[in-house]
Amino acid sequence: MKTTSSAPDQGHLSRSRATEGVRRTMVLLVMCVGMFLVQLDVTVVNVALPSIGHDLGGGLSGLQWVVDAYSVTLAAFLLAGGALGDRWGHRRVVVAGLGLFGLASMLCALSPAAGALIGARALQGVGAALLLPGTLAVVQRTFPERAEQARALGIWAGVSALALPAGPLLGGFLVTAAGWRSVFWLNVPLVAVAALVTLRLVPGGDGRPEHRMDLPGAALAAAALGGIVYCAVAAGGDVSTTAVVVAATLSVALLAGFVWRERVATAPMVPLELFRRRAFSGANAVAAAMNFTGIGTVFVVTLYLQGVQGHGAFQAGLMMLPLFVPLAAGAPLTGRLVARFGPRPPMLAGLLLGVAGALCLLAVSPDSGYLALVPVLVGLGAGMGLLTAAVVAAALRAGPDDRPGLSSGVNNTARQAAGALGIAVLGSLVGDPAAHGSFLTGLHRVGLLCALLWAAAALLTVLTVPRQDAAAS
Repeated sequence: MKTTSSAPDQGHLSRSRATEGVRRTMVLLVMCVGMFLVQLDVTVVNVALPSIGHDLGGGLSGLQWVVDAYSVTLAAFLLAGGALGDRWGHRRVVVAGLGLFGLASMLCALSPAAGALIGARALQGVGAALLLPGTLAVVQRTFPERAEQARALGIWAGVSALALPAGPLLGGFLVTAAGWRSVFWLNVPLVAVAALVTLRLVPGGDGRPEHRMDLPGAALAAAALGGIVYCAVAAGGDVSTTAVVVAATLSVALLAGFVWRERVATAPMVPLELFRRRAFSGANAVAAAMNFTGIGTVFVVTLYLQGVQGHGAFQAGLMMLPLFVPLAAGAPLTGRLVARFGPRPPMLAGLLLGVAGALCLLAVSPDSGYLALVPVLVGLGAGMGLLTAAVVAAALRAGPDDRPGLSSGVNNTARQAAGALGIAVLGSLVGDPAAHGSFLTGLHRVGLLCALLWAAAALLTVLTVPRQDAAAS
């Protein structure tokens, strides 16, 4: 009787495990879709910028703000998005973010002027800020065991990393086939399906209402970041030096106000003692350097391909494929490496590849053949493919276990803010692609600056990220 009764129990247990495995896989897939859309809209409009400028005007500074309005608001509200998820539940906040992101995408597609498009892009960034920390927190909660979490983060990071090169490729195809507005219409049905599946598969009940929101801190952080990025964009445009200095002074004051607020608040949005954890601070600084160089380089290389060499939008997207392939393959592989060896080895390997890729920009000229650009793209793609999942895992492991939204919010804020600054700073360095000589000089400066940043990040990794991860071994 004992043997007879145990067989059905074992069969039921096996089926339950299989069902749970399918559910967790589906949850990971949906969170990857949400993250992919967020990251895609950082880069997808790059190849659409000439068409947008032709239809709506706005000049180089206006086109930079079409990209940066999204990145700035995304980075500015990520901390608030993570805190809201910790308090009200990440499933609820993810669904709200998907809804707002879809609505803003519709407004982008319907924009009649550059100013309206910039405003809609800013709203889109707010929706993405609600969505992004929640996707990472849900993945972390769904895969609590350290090794399987590392593998899941590798897949999550790999899908999100695909958006970096897929943005120019997909954007080029859509712009060529159906015009730049189709870039935004694409989001609407995808977010609707993702929201329905999230409600169906992701369990709720993970909110902790005792985590109060630091609204003054959130407002100060958003205002300070917006001011800093404005200064970077304005410094390369037509804004007077006096206006840039005033804006920079105000931004510094707002940043100081944010730090003061977090020191005295009873429930700070970002407890400053968290940054005393060397591994946490180091991992987030490396993440910021990665996105500053990576997102900024994609922006200026796209300008080079279209503005200097005269390639069409779709062709420019296809020419980014050497970045696409190693980036796609590298992140899932990195997840397995992190599970076995910890984050530090793949981080260092990725950073050194980034140094090599950036230095290859020094060999590019206005009439260079495509092969001169391939090492740049391969180095960047392979470097970020190895680095992304590892640096996210390092930051999450160094953060508080009971605040996944906070750790995710800080890490993603560092990455998205640095990406916005990378577009602004590197875009200002190269200037107008119509002036081929000065653009080339700026492009070489970009290569040298990025190589130095990758190298500094490698040194910081050695100094701050633990050599071995005990939980992974």
